[in-house]
Amino acid sequence: MTPAVGPLLANISSPEDLRKLRVDQLPQLCAEIRQFIIDVISLNPGHLGASLGAVELSVAVHYVFDTPNDKIIFDVGHQAYAHKILTGRKESFHTLRSFHGISGFPKMSESEYDAFGTGHSSTSISAALGMGVASRLRGETGRHHVAIIGDGAMTGGMAMEALNNAGVSNANLLVILNDNQIAIDKNVGAIKDYLADIVTSKTYNKFRDSVWLMMGGGTRYGKNSRAIVKQLGNALKGTLLKPSGLFEAFNFRYFGLVDGNDIVRLVNLLKDIKEIKGPKLLHVHTVKGKGFEKAEQDQTVYHAPGVFDKETGKIKEDKCHGLAPKYQTVFGRTIIELAEQNPKIVGITPAMATGCSLNLMMNKMPDRTFDVGIAEQHAVTFSAGMASSGMIPFCNIYSTFLQRAYDQIIHDVALQNLQVVFCLDRGGLVGEDGATHHGAYDLAYLRCIPNMTVAAPMNEEELRNLMFTAQLPGKGPFAIRYPKGRGVMPQWKTLMKEMPVGRGLKIREGKDIAILSTGHPGNFVKEACIELDKQDLQPAHYHFPYVKPLDEELLHEVFKNFKRIITVEDGTVLGGFGSSILEFMSDHSYVARVKRLGIPDKFIEQGKNEELHHECGYDAEGIVKEVKRLPFFRV
Repeated sequence: MTPAVGPLLANISSPEDLRKLRVDQLPQLCAEIRQFIIDVISLNPGHLGASLGAVELSVAVHYVFDTPNDKIIFDVGHQAYAHKILTGRKESFHTLRSFHGISGFPKMSESEYDAFGTGHSSTSISAALGMGVASRLRGETGRHHVAIIGDGAMTGGMAMEALNNAGVSNANLLVILNDNQIAIDKNVGAIKDYLADIVTSKTYNKFRDSVWLMMGGGTRYGKNSRAIVKQLGNALKGTLLKPSGLFEAFNFRYFGLVDGNDIVRLVNLLKDIKEIKGPKLLHVHTVKGKGFEKAEQDQTVYHAPGVFDKETGKIKEDKCHGLAPKYQTVFGRTIIELAEQNPKIVGITPAMATGCSLNLMMNKMPDRTFDVGIAEQHAVTFSAGMASSGMIPFCNIYSTFLQRAYDQIIHDVALQNLQVVFCLDRGGLVGEDGATHHGAYDLAYLRCIPNMTVAAPMNEEELRNLMFTAQLPGKGPFAIRYPKGRGVMPQWKTLMKEMPVGRGLKIREGKDIAILSTGHPGNFVKEACIELDKQDLQPAHYHFPYVKPLDEELLHEVFKNFKRIITVEDGTVLGGFGSSILEFMSDHSYVARVKRLGIPDKFIEQGKNEELHHECGYDAEGIVKEVKRLPFFRV
């Protein structure tokens, strides 16, 4: 059911409706949108803080620019909820991130107003520049291209590459730097310090306010507006920023710093900047969680808080407390145990410390834990550099983000056989974040790399043992992928021991059919076997915590005794664990009917994990169905 909407928002179904409002009505509209977001997200969890902070920014760009003819690209997309509400998705907004609902991120197939699909960081400037150049080549005039990028995403190397290219392109490009001084955790690095100096400069802010008053405050600048905007830019360059300022060095016209939550000022300034040709950058400061006290006070927690009370901000307690822990928690506690025993261990993450639980080690061992910002390529080669000097880096990163550093994995780590431990959080389907965030491909893209060990634990004990094994001398590159969410062992803190590399195990005897699993889905197989027992079917279950190298001795046993085999994994069926079993069968001239269960060859949309596992057919019910189907096949 769609929550109630305010009187102005009720009459807006598109940016054309928005542009019928007077400028002095926009503050009320922003308040209505903000409350609408809070009402929906309090019950249907999503990315709250960034979208609350960017309400005025979304309203302003759609008010000033002729969307969808003008192209607006939101970097990552955490801040795009107001954009979705304004562009025809108000009535469906309550389905955000739900199964068969609308995506939590901009998505080209969802709306003509979503100019480019996003979900990973630092891509917006490159995409907007590409569109701008394409428009010029097609002979289009008057079309504007706007990239809205956060200060966290600006730390990504790809953003710097795009600025470098855009500065010499003469493209009609506007980059809006939405600076709230935080991504999920606090931003890190020299760029963060550079931007913070601008935000906190007393001299700058005094000058900015004086200029604004000189221009008439809330009114538009008048007939000399373009000259005044130009003068403002020159004054900023000449008196407040060094001549070699970062954005000026990229040949961008810099405008700022502007209060990004002041809708009237923002609209007036955008109207004038819109008339200036070439690459431009508008630097705005917003408050993450704006308008919701709890979200402003604790910006990390309320980045994506889950279900909460919209009146008090109190987050609904997880009913699973006291049961099995999250894999992320097990990782965070275990790496501290290992680091206390082994002084060579260091922790590295590209801006995902809290999400991955590496913040636990960061709090306890700040000198041995490194957040390198949204810079996955750098994180991997930084890890390689430390490994080459005798350290044992645990590079902790979401599976979907490791894709961004594939060359560095191969060239800088594996080729040199360096002992970097990749702890890949959110391996497999990740639920409501959808297609941009599923860790579907890691097993496939890692197992083809020489020197790489690839492992997937079935439970918390195996995760701990794999982490222990990976830091032992001489192990080389070692990847451990584990899912988002809870495991299966309430008493998880077991004594760690080595898991021999390449060793699998037989979990249960059986006849007629063998089920081979890797990773957490082995628990789905256990559930399926219980149900199959009730139907007088007795499959054997073999578990392979190592996808590479495989336990070939165990596989010979499987193929010598079974002609019907099912493989189960939480990864793509193309090139993954199941494919490795087919390769073994072919290499050793076995003949069997092998059915691979896992993520099919398509992009899986958002939904609860249970819904997605069922849709893909490798939950317990799907396994049971496949077992009952296979005996009728002929070998």
